[in-house]
Amino acid sequence: MPLHDPAHAFVPYPDVPVRHAATGPLSGLYFGVKDLFDIAGYPTGGGNPLLLALSGIKTQTAPTVQKLLDAGAALAGKTVTDELAFSMNGNNAHFGAPINGNAPARITGGSSSGSASAVSSRLCDFALGTDTGGSVRAPASHCGLYGIRPTHGRVSLESALALCHSLDTCGWLARDAHTFARVADVLLAPDTTLLPARPRLLMPSDVWGLVDSAVRPAWDGALQQITQLLGSAQDCNAVLDSFDAMYWSFRYIQGREAWMTDGAFISRYAPVLGPGVKERFDWSSNVSDAQVQEAEQFRARFRQHLADLLGSDGVLVMPTMPDIAPLRSADEVSLEAYRNQAVQMLCLAGLAGFPQISLPLASRDGAPLGISLLGPAGTDRSLIAIAQQLAAAV
Repeated sequence: MPLHDPAHAFVPYPDVPVRHAATGPLSGLYFGVKDLFDIAGYPTGGGNPLLLALSGIKTQTAPTVQKLLDAGAALAGKTVTDELAFSMNGNNAHFGAPINGNAPARITGGSSSGSASAVSSRLCDFALGTDTGGSVRAPASHCGLYGIRPTHGRVSLESALALCHSLDTCGWLARDAHTFARVADVLLAPDTTLLPARPRLLMPSDVWGLVDSAVRPAWDGALQQITQLLGSAQDCNAVLDSFDAMYWSFRYIQGREAWMTDGAFISRYAPVLGPGVKERFDWSSNVSDAQVQEAEQFRARFRQHLADLLGSDGVLVMPTMPDIAPLRSADEVSLEAYRNQAVQMLCLAGLAGFPQISLPLASRDGAPLGISLLGPAGTDRSLIAIAQQLAAAV
């Protein structure tokens, strides 16, 4: 980790030399790695002291991290994660709250909090994170960064601590579109679906309807940039049945899988879990088989619904988060309410398994605010190419 870490973005592990290629497409860049990924010579703590104590020193490096090292990028250190990756606030009860480099009075968002903090605070050039319910997209929006939730399964999560096997993805964050794309060139194989040069833009009016009327104008400039480049957007409805159906289907699947992943650890060791995280695991332990079965059936219907809406050329243009990041002084009740509101937006990509990128093209009250492009499965690199075009046009 850097000798000087004013943002508290990195886990304070003893420095261990990690070899990287002398040359390569990422040569000259430093990167952070969320403390869910194994790196030889380091433990993997997952944001929990007891899990850290049980970890031991790893002897192998996660393949995705190794790809970056082999491409010439140098490790800056392992970054703080929200506890067991089951939060979206960026406040770890054991390791603290990393600083939002572009809005220090506000939360980073999580659970890839340290990764977003390190990049926004210019302590590294890019950072790996994971996104289950929004854990890359939320901090990207809050910290003024480019961030991606890839098509589910497209980037390897081998040798990384899981939360929800059917929802977890490996993404990354960067300050600029060029660096963001350089990482994509290393981690992403060619797209399985190619978007046309001018994709069919879709404005999901139901999702935009979640935004408070006082916040909505903050995206006007970003929308103008996007439509100037790609053409006008058609109104559509992206939600299936209702927001409640979307939200609870996502929550039931997430809860059951999170308990399957961490329930045995929690039941055996009774670790002290931070506020919010404890309550979410308690709730998850009581999700029923009937609730999961109904949620899985809904997910299959929604995936087909969104695939039909997008076809092979459609892209949703939507807010990443409902608003700018809450203040660090916000209480747990208001943070949980904000999280639940955000999940209604974020669950579209999660339930479908489709790629979504957050672009740092808006702001409000001096704080960053992201706007997202969500495309069909396998269009990750096409979406990133659009991000590059937008950055070049500014």
